[in-house]
Amino acid sequence: MKLNKGFITHDDGDQKLIVSTGAVKFSGLVRSNETAGFIISCLENDTTEAEIVAKMQEKYDGPKEAMERDVKKIIEQLRKIGAIDE
Repeated sequence: MKLNKGFITHDDGDQKLIVSTGAVKFSGLVRSNETAGFIISCLENDTTEAEIVAKMQEKYDGPKEAMERDVKKIIEQLRKIGAIDE
């Protein structure tokens, strides 16, 4: 899975922005915190949920279960707006 080409990303300091290019049904802008931004960055290349969790474990301290939950939640939200290509 990876980020749909109908969306572009932009780093804005501590936030990662996802902007619809108009080529998809969703029209707007999504702002994310640092953790969600990291997940979105991982999705710029073809990846899996397990690979994203592994990368998070390398970068952040915390329980794996919480990271798995965060990754699943962010991916579900991105799927709802059509931002994920499977």
